[in-house]
Amino acid sequence: MANYETQIVVIAGGPSGLSAAVQAAEDGAEVILLEKAAAVGGAANMGMGPLGIGTRYQKQQMIEISVEKAFNMFMEYTHYNVDARLVKRYFEQSAETIEWLEDMGVEFEGAYRYFPKSEATWHIVKTDQGIGPRAASFMNRALYARAQELGVKVLLETAARKIVMEEGKVAGVLGTDKDGNEIEIACKAAIICTGGAGCNKDFIKEETGYIHGVDMFNFAIPGIMGDGLKMAWEAGADHLPVRIEQAANIEGIDDLPGSVANVMGQPNLLVNTHGKRVMNEEHMQNTTFLSNVCSHQKDRVCFSLVDSSIVKYYMRNGVDHVCLVRPDPDVSDFAEGVKMAQENGNEGLFIADSIEELAEKAGIDVDTLADTVEEYNDFCDSVDEEFFKNKKYLRPLIKAPFYGARIRPGGYGTVGGIRINENCEACDKDFEPVTGLYAAGADACNIYDDSYMFLLPGNSMGFAVNTGRIAGMSAAEFVED
Repeated sequence: MANYETQIVVIAGGPSGLSAAVQAAEDGAEVILLEKAAAVGGAANMGMGPLGIGTRYQKQQMIEISVEKAFNMFMEYTHYNVDARLVKRYFEQSAETIEWLEDMGVEFEGAYRYFPKSEATWHIVKTDQGIGPRAASFMNRALYARAQELGVKVLLETAARKIVMEEGKVAGVLGTDKDGNEIEIACKAAIICTGGAGCNKDFIKEETGYIHGVDMFNFAIPGIMGDGLKMAWEAGADHLPVRIEQAANIEGIDDLPGSVANVMGQPNLLVNTHGKRVMNEEHMQNTTFLSNVCSHQKDRVCFSLVDSSIVKYYMRNGVDHVCLVRPDPDVSDFAEGVKMAQENGNEGLFIADSIEELAEKAGIDVDTLADTVEEYNDFCDSVDEEFFKNKKYLRPLIKAPFYGARIRPGGYGTVGGIRINENCEACDKDFEPVTGLYAAGADACNIYDDSYMFLLPGNSMGFAVNTGRIAGMSAAEFVED
C-alpha cells in the first residue's frame, strides 16, 4: 500500500475540484487531488462557462443584473426551498471569481443569455474556435496549470474509495491507483467534488425513479457514478434528495443537422400521447420547463408538431428562437436532415401526409389529435383561448407533409445529495458540520429544489467553481487552526 500525507485531499478534478485545489493551495495549504480518469475536467469539458453576477462584462454590455436582483429571482423561483445563505454567498462571490479565473489566463467572450427569456449571466469561455460546446475545457486547463504551479500533487487514474474517520473527524482517504494498488492518504480535511451520478443507471432509478434510456435521457459522462455521494453519506453527511438537473431532449436528433432540432424545438404545437396540448409553447425555450412538462405526461413523452408551411416559413425567415447551443436561425438544410433521418431509420422523427397518419405513426390518439389541430388552427385566426400563447407564434397546421418529433425528459446529470452550509462544510442530520469534510459542485448542489434555475444560465458551472473555491477557503482555514 502506498502512503501519502497532506493537509487536504480533493476528490475528483472537475471544475469544483480544480477550483477547490487551487484556492486551498493559494491559501497556503498542502493539497493532493485524486482523479480517477486519465484527464481532469470531468463533465465541464463539455460545458461553455460559469455564471457571473455584476461583472465588468455585464457593465460593458449595459446589462442590468445585480446580486440583489438575481438573489430575489432565485429565491422566488425556488419558493425559498433552498439555502438562502449559500445562494447569497455564491452570487456575491461570482463576479470576483470571473476575475480570479482571468488572473490565470482564462478569457471570456462576454456575458450571454441561454435563451431569449433568460438573463445574460452566462460567461462563455473564449477559445480559438469561437463560441461553442467544450469551451470550458480551456478554463479547466488553466485551473490545472495553476494547481501544478502551486504544487498541488495530482494523482490521475486514482479513484478514492473511502473517507477515513477517527473520533468523528476526517483522518484520511483510501483509494486505488491505475494498477489496482491501494493507497492511503493521511489528511485533516477532504473535499468531495465527484460530479454526481449521471452515469449510474441503478443509482438514478433508486434515487429519482427515472429509468435512464427509457424515460430519462440525461448526459451520462463515463465514470460519474455517485462515488462521492456514497462516501459522504458513509462518513456521516446527511442524505438529501438527489435530483436530475433537467433539460428536455429531442429524441434521435444527435446525428442529424442542427436544423432538425432547431425546427422541432420552436414554440410549435405540443401535445401528449392523448393528443392534447399541455402548455403555452412559448415556454418551450426553457428546456427545464419543457422537461418538467414531459415528466408529467403518459410515458413521459410529448410531441412537437409542424406542417410544411411552417417549415417553409422557418427556412425562409429563420426560426423564432435561438439559443447558445443552437445559435444559427438558418434552417435551410432541414429537408436534407429529414432525408438523413429517414435513411437512418430514425424512430424519434415522424413524417406523414395527414394528421391522422402522423398520429398513428407517433402513437398519439388519432381522433383527439385531429380535434386538437382543428381547434388550434381556429386559435391561429383569433387568439389562443386554451394557454394564451402569443399570436406571433400561432401558425396553423394545414399543409402536408406533417412532421412530429418526440420530446423526452433529459438533463445534465444528477445534482444534490450532500447537505452543506454556506461554508461548504458537509453537515449531518442535525445540521452540524462533519469535522474536516467538505463538498462542492454537483454532489452538493441542493439549491434548485425541483427545477434547474435556467433563467440565470451558467448556474451549474458557476455553482461548481464558486463552491469549489468556498470549500477550498474553508478547508485551508480549518487545517491551519
